[in-house]
Amino acid sequence: MSSEYAVFLGLDVGKGEHHACALDPSGKRLHDKPLPNDEAKLQALFAKLAEHGPVLMVVDQPASIGALPVAVARAAGCQVAYLPGLTMRRLADLHPGTAKTDARDAYVIADAARTLPHTLRRVDTGEEALAELEVLVGFDDDLAAEATRVRNRIRGLLTQIHPALERVLGPKADHPAVQELLVRFGGPQGLRQAGRRRMLNIARKLAPRMGEQLVEDILAALEAQTVTVPGTTAAEAVLPRLASSLRTVLDQRKQIASEVERMLDAHPLSRVLTSMPGFGVRTAARVLLEVGDGSSFPTSGHLAAYAGLAPVTRHSGTSIRGEHPPKGGNKNLKRAMFLAAFASLADPASRTYYQRKREQGKRHNAALICLARRRCDVLFAMLRDGTTYQRQTEPQAA
Repeated sequence: MSSEYAVFLGLDVGKGEHHACALDPSGKRLHDKPLPNDEAKLQALFAKLAEHGPVLMVVDQPASIGALPVAVARAAGCQVAYLPGLTMRRLADLHPGTAKTDARDAYVIADAARTLPHTLRRVDTGEEALAELEVLVGFDDDLAAEATRVRNRIRGLLTQIHPALERVLGPKADHPAVQELLVRFGGPQGLRQAGRRRMLNIARKLAPRMGEQLVEDILAALEAQTVTVPGTTAAEAVLPRLASSLRTVLDQRKQIASEVERMLDAHPLSRVLTSMPGFGVRTAARVLLEVGDGSSFPTSGHLAAYAGLAPVTRHSGTSIRGEHPPKGGNKNLKRAMFLAAFASLADPASRTYYQRKREQGKRHNAALICLARRRCDVLFAMLRDGTTYQRQTEPQAA
């Protein structure tokens, strides 16, 4: 961020109104009042502050309730930046007082913009597609959480009334054949009444390869338990509805994935991101939303630290030495990079690096974190140069 600004405007955003605090380069307050979340009021404030010179507006939340101030500020010719919430909370501890008010938060944001510009993150300008992509990805995250909830509910009910059947159907709850069997016949009693032939007719259509084996496993599980557990009748009525709900949610995720892929293909960095092993449509979209073009990170180390993948050194005297996994960072980005690292194990170079870390004594998750950190270097270079992933002929040494 450039320091050539005459006004540093910190905005603690809210639903009905924000609190605006404007400072000049010396720290003098130019404005410190509540600001209604209204276009006309926002335009009036930006025009007034622009009389002093170039304005940098910094928000603590650039999306959702902060979207209107960001859009109006850009239209008024102001530069816009974003101060991550965790950074703001840490900076607040450096200011006197322990009160948590909108006015204090707005001042902390403005003062950080004035004195610590390196803590700010750029809010990409002119990225209408990214704003739409963020809405779709956010909805997909909600659907993923709902699918997990319903899936766990199905497995919980099956475990309660028939553990043997859960061991067969639970791990395959996302498969269309399993969902159709549960929707048609419910639980263990309905499956028994349906019989082998009816189940085979359904399973063969939706699971040509595993259909017969699935039915055989179901029949074996039903034979393993003859006693009826209390609550089975109610579970038989609930399971079809849960299976139908899960199917609907997963179908919606497929539709959203198609829309995300279409929007992602239109972005110039799509080809760069998806060329990296382990990066699918959802992962690439998440990384694009959290990192942008990567220009706000001076080095790959800064990107790794932002993602919560850079190890933290702890050194105190002779008793405390070593590096430990960080607890902070952007959790959405960290999760995406971790899952992408896991998916990339099919790539020979990634698998070799992972195995090397395992041979050094690291456990599975720790080795994946190391791999994700190494891939941050590659991702940073790809974004910086605008180049696609180049497969290594010989893996590099650790």
